[in-house]
Formats: sequence, structure tokens, C-alpha cells
Amino acid sequence: MKEKYLFCYLKTGGGHFAPSSAIANEITKLNGNKIEPILVDGLSQSNLIAKLFIEYGYRFLQNHAKKLFELLYAANKINIIGKYNLFLSNIFIKPYFLKLINEKRPSKIIILHFLLIKPVLQALKELNINIPVFVVVTDPFTVHPIWFNYKNIKYILFSDKAKKYALKCKIPENNIYQLSFPVDEKYSKSLSRRTINLLKKKLIIPIDKKIILIIGGGDGIPKGNIILSKVLSSMPNHHIIIVCGRNKSLLNYSDNLQNKYSNLTVYGFTDKVYELLNISDFIITKCGASTIYEILLQKKIPIVNQYIWEQELGNMEYIRDNKLGVYEKNIETIPKIIYNLSNDEQLNNFYHQNIANLKLQNGVKEVAKFIVNYK
Repeated sequence: MKEKYLFCYLKTGGGHFAPSSAIANEITKLNGNKIEPILVDGLSQSNLIAKLFIEYGYRFLQNHAKKLFELLYAANKINIIGKYNLFLSNIFIKPYFLKLINEKRPSKIIILHFLLIKPVLQALKELNINIPVFVVVTDPFTVHPIWFNYKNIKYILFSDKAKKYALKCKIPENNIYQLSFPVDEKYSKSLSRRTINLLKKKLIIPIDKKIILIIGGGDGIPKGNIILSKVLSSMPNHHIIIVCGRNKSLLNYSDNLQNKYSNLTVYGFTDKVYELLNISDFIITKCGASTIYEILLQKKIPIVNQYIWEQELGNMEYIRDNKLGVYEKNIETIPKIIYNLSNDEQLNNFYHQNIANLKLQNGVKEVAKFIVNYK
């Protein structure tokens, strides 16, 4: 009988599901005959109220009320507020994990969202089950203290900065494991020029034009309508692709523009992100961790328009301070940045050389092997 590993995430953006899926798929490749990874949405059995406040609420705040999201992020740093919100979440989430863990009897549990740590640990305690629990901290640089409420579980982190903060939060050093950030293994390699041209033909994308990709993750990119309008009106000689994700209003807006502009291709939620990154020359994005690592592994220059304070601050600083791309919050300036990158070979090479010098590694194999081999 196969061992079962539970990968526990929430659909709050794509930053938790993407690494869950990547690590689970890699474990299946390496040990599919012995291990069965099971992806678990922690809210899948919760009532509408819980989904409304946690999943849909997150999505709404990210796209329409960023300042309020940032205020709530800061407020939850206050110990009593953070613990109260964890208490409320636990009420809705724990019953599902009690049932699931009792049924599946997993050998290991991997948690990729801080709201799931308490319900998983309490469920294990009530069921009197003692198995390894790993917390994969999906914020690689700027980490909220709410991740570190429990000292006796294993934390997988992705930077010196995150490790130092975990130690500051009194996590024992022997419970901290610093590895490389994991994304789907396919991002470790780029497509050949011939394959890219064939792919462009298949996707009905012109071969002879520079491609601008606007992408922000599973929930689209905030202010995507403004960004798209500005780029379309300023860069008629480029072909623009926008990925709207689950943002239906952005999708409707973009679809309407597609009727007007022949140099626009629109996607909703898509599984073609790898292909779109490969065929694109310039990428306008937000600062989600998975998206940033996918872009850099493809040796592309990210043009970051915004980030969420403080959650994505470290991601933006990583790009800006290492000169791996451009951070520009003024949408009006973005076309000029793309124009400069298009026409200044020395500037383009500067960023590409910095990305190459980084020698960035995809950590998906490393993380998968660590989890499997841990005794």
C-alpha cells in the first residue's frame, strides 16, 4: 500500500497552490510507486461564510482594496489579533482535517498556508497521531510572524532573511531547513527558438513582433485594465498578451478591447503560463513569489508594477536590489521602459547578465527529496 502525503493549501491567490502542486508532482515522478501525494484545499468542505471571508475576501482585497489588505496584514502582527483570527479560522477548518486525516492516515503532512497549521496540529493531537509535519513558508523573503506560532514542527524556508526572522521568532535552528524555492520542473528549461516559433503559430501569435505579456498570478494583475489600456495605446507595434486569471471583470474588459485591437490576445485562467513566458519578450507583473521565480528561471526581465506591502516587499527588493528587473509603480512610465529595453541592447544585456549571474536553481527536486527522505 502506498504511503499518503497530504499537501494542504488554500486558494488565496496562486502562491500556495503552485508550490503544492509542483512538489507533489515531483514526488510522484520520483516515488510514484511508493507514495501518493494528495492535494488538499483546506476550505473545500467549509461553509460559504468561511470561503467568503478567507478565499473570496482575499481575492477582493487584493484586486480592489489593497490598502485595506495591507492594514489587515499589519494588524495581524499584533499577537492578540493574529491569534483571535487563527482561532476563528480553526473553527471552520479543523472538522474537515479531523475527518480527512482519520480517513487517509497519512505518513506525512505538508502545510503551505499559515491558517492551516493550527487545525492540522490540533486534529493530529485529538486523533493521537504522531507524524512529521512540514510547513513550507511560501513567502521567501518577508515572512509574517503568524507562520511561526509553533516551535516543534519543521519549517522549510527559502532565504537567509527568512531564516534569520524565524530564529528571531524563537524557532529552534534544528527545525529550520533552508532550501531553494520550488516551482514546476518544466520552468527549469526554456523552449528552443524553433519550438517557440511553432508555438506562436499554434497560438495565433505573430512571429515577427515583440511580445509583451501582462500577468499577475491566479487572480490576475491589479489595475490590469489601466495597464492594458496604456500599453495598447502606446505600443501598437508590439503584440500584447494579458492573463486575467480568475478576475472576471478584467477578462470582460480585455475581451471587449480584443474586438478593437488586432494586436491583443486575452486569456482567463490558463495552464499555458509556461508557454506564454517562453514566447514573450517583456513581462509586466506583480510581485507574487511563484510568478517571479518562474520568470527569472526563464531568463526573462520582470517589469514589476506593484507589490503588496509588506507581504511582497522582500520579493520586490530582491528584484530591484539585485538589478534583475525594473520596479516601476507609475503605469504611465511602463511603455517607456519597454521601449528602452527594446532599443538599448546594452541595457537589455545588463539585466540578462545579472539574471545569469544569479545562477538561480529550481528547488522542486531538492524540496521533494528532503520531504521524502526525512525520517
